[in-house]
Amino acid sequence: MLEIRKGIDIVQVLGGVATAKEAMALFESRMDATALSRIGAIKNSEVLLKIANAIAMCAPKIIFVNTGSEADRAFIRQLAIDNGEEKPLPMDGHTIHYDLKDEQGRIVDRTYYIANPDEGVSSLANKMLRDDALVDIREKMAGIMAEKTMVIGFYMRGPVGAPVSNPALEITSSAYVSHSAEILYRNAYANFDQEVQRLGHFFTNIHSEGLNRVEDLPNARVFMDRSHWTTYSINCTYAGNTLLLKKGNHRFAVDKAVYQNSGNELAEHMFITGMDGPGGRITWFAGAAPSGCGKTTTAMAGNHFVGDDLAQMWRNEKGSIRSVNPECGIFGILEDVNSEGDPHLMKLIRHPGIEVIWTNVLIDAKGIPHWTGNGEPPPEKGFNFQGEWFAGKTDANGKPVPVSHPNARCTLASVNLANYSEKSEAPDGVETRVITYSGRDSDTMPPVWVAKNPDHGVVIGACIVSAATATEVGATGIKRSPWANAPFIPGSLGEYMEAQFKFFGHADIDPDSQPIMAGLNYFLTHQARGGDSKKLLGEKRDVKVWLSWLERRAHKEVETIVTPIGELPRYEDLLRLFTGLLDKEYPRELYDKQFSLYVDNILARVDLQISSYRNEINLPGRLFEILYEQRGGLQALKQVFGPVVTPDQLTGVC
Repeated sequence: MLEIRKGIDIVQVLGGVATAKEAMALFESRMDATALSRIGAIKNSEVLLKIANAIAMCAPKIIFVNTGSEADRAFIRQLAIDNGEEKPLPMDGHTIHYDLKDEQGRIVDRTYYIANPDEGVSSLANKMLRDDALVDIREKMAGIMAEKTMVIGFYMRGPVGAPVSNPALEITSSAYVSHSAEILYRNAYANFDQEVQRLGHFFTNIHSEGLNRVEDLPNARVFMDRSHWTTYSINCTYAGNTLLLKKGNHRFAVDKAVYQNSGNELAEHMFITGMDGPGGRITWFAGAAPSGCGKTTTAMAGNHFVGDDLAQMWRNEKGSIRSVNPECGIFGILEDVNSEGDPHLMKLIRHPGIEVIWTNVLIDAKGIPHWTGNGEPPPEKGFNFQGEWFAGKTDANGKPVPVSHPNARCTLASVNLANYSEKSEAPDGVETRVITYSGRDSDTMPPVWVAKNPDHGVVIGACIVSAATATEVGATGIKRSPWANAPFIPGSLGEYMEAQFKFFGHADIDPDSQPIMAGLNYFLTHQARGGDSKKLLGEKRDVKVWLSWLERRAHKEVETIVTPIGELPRYEDLLRLFTGLLDKEYPRELYDKQFSLYVDNILARVDLQISSYRNEINLPGRLFEILYEQRGGLQALKQVFGPVVTPDQLTGVC
């Protein structure tokens, strides 16, 4: 069990500021008149103490208090350029940022939860005892901002007024981090005190890139202090390690949901999007997928975009599940983003008119960004994440150097999207009727299937399997990725899983609003279904059909084929959707390949989950009941039909 405010608050120990009076004295001695007048608008003593101790610990030369005005945003953008963190591109409002060559993903091996002696953390994470973390942070962070400008920002992770939004401080010496925060989050300087008072808490993030040198990377650290809801990020530049408003604070939000409001609130690694249905209705989806597994593409396939990465969820007084996006922008992976699959995004980033921060892409001689899989003629040469680049370039091991890093990104505000929904800023969120889970699965699960009840839906989420993506430095191969949220679950998977069962199975959910829960898989290949090609069995744009079928299923307008793993769509319903939505043929042969059950593959996947979860503690027994139920049903099918079971064979059997 997590205890809030247990143990020393490291930044207060290192800063040494204990009272609001001492904080004000420090501000008066360290700030100019403008900064001092701005900090005077913040009255919450705990917020002031966090800021004062961060200043005392990091010792910046200049302190800039960001109010979120256009003048302040312009100052931060220019500071990023003056510092060399970003470089302007010919298209107005576009800049390029490069992370260090060996730090273009999360530094998982140097990321720690700060733990008290009797406190456990997730089996998938690292921990450091509080006293040891104090020593490490003192050694690496004390005075780290000497000769630098500290930027102090006040943000809301979620719409102002939402029950599950989280106020957060971003304190950094990186103008790039502050610039990114201004695009991705809601600057709440004007009502920060009010929101902290309403919600009773706030998160704090303290970061410095240090000297920004390759040789400092072994000393890079990311710490998350769960007891005091404070992150520390040292000697690193990649936004996933430094913009801790994002995944660092997401971890705190997960803790808050699991340990303070279990069964009533969730913090998930999910997109939020709305699909148009018959009669002018909008059905809202939230869906989980590991980074690099199609989450942004899925969000963009919706008609009404709210978010592509994170979701805060709760149950309102009427018994419906509501969702809000903690963010108001996109930090999107670019690889394979192209006009065919991502027309909304491509229109924005390839034409003038909006602000975009590019990271780790190739810039050609004309200042135009290029990335792998953009569907455009490739450049002959340019500059990318490894320096000067030319077609055919190889690294020291003879491996081709790609045009862009697999984790190359673009950062832009969501409001610019053609399918942006005004509901993005609604404090009451959107009524969420479909929950999806997907990974990067080339050979096992069908493109879409629906759980037979909420408990089975939780198990779909618990059993996501994916190819490792470029978001984690050094990660390779196939890996389990429970709920696509496992890297961000600070406590035990068992306690998190129990909160999932309680939330989605809660007795207070209105039966007419109960969301359906489903699996998605866009990555089946021809090779996995008897062919010799590794190309996808289908197209990227087919996602619109899978989502539209789920929209109809949520309203009980289509029949299904019942199987041991859940419900599958019928061919006739998909054919109508392919024709009506995409004006595309959908051969019966393709349907049979996509939706036949390859029983041995699925059994191996079930056995992998059973074996892996056996190593966890305090797991709800319901997980194993469902997995063994599925296993028995699959074995029975195999005895009758063999290792491949077609939809026709399944009809009327289960």
